Amino acid sequence: VRTTGRVQEHVPDWRMMMEQNAQNSHAKGAQPYLHEVQYYETDGMRIVHHSNYIRWFEEARLAALKKDGMDYDRMEEEGIIIPVLSASCEYKMAVHYGETVKIYSEIDSFNGLRFGVRYQIYDMEEKVLHAIGTTTHCFLDRNMKPLNVKRHAPEVYQYFQAKADAYDNKF
Repeated sequence: VRTTGRVQEHVPDWRMMMEQNAQNSHAKGAQPYLHEVQYYETDGMRIVHHSNYIRWFEEARLAALKKDGMDYDRMEEEGIIIPVLSASCEYKMAVHYGETVKIYSEIDSFNGLRFGVRYQIYDMEEKVLHAIGTTTHCFLDRNMKPLNVKRHAPEVYQYFQAKADAYDNKF
């Protein structure tokens, strides 16, 4: 519960919700991004260094957008820049050199200017949840000014709105 002025509103603990809903809660039929762990991504114990999970989130996000025809190259050609505003990762179980992981990414929020993505990293059998995380992004023009995508690129707006609506309808 958060109080703003005299109004109280319920604010869910997103990390708790993500963990509770993480086990196979990805979109029905969603295709994961597969990543084979490289030696350079590990430490002296052959365990993946924590910084690489955020890189994997980006790889999965870009692959999912590209699969849907919303790849960054196309959007940048249209003058849309999508910087990362925040990134978080909660590590559950170590990933080791030579393993391949499944990474699910899903747009979970969109307000016309910003959007959020949530991630789940599993082993190949989806029995072990290795990590969960989130990133938030915004839309800027080439001059780094906030961009009204509804006006500038209606198909981009519709895509992100549909993805966020689909996520909301799962719960």
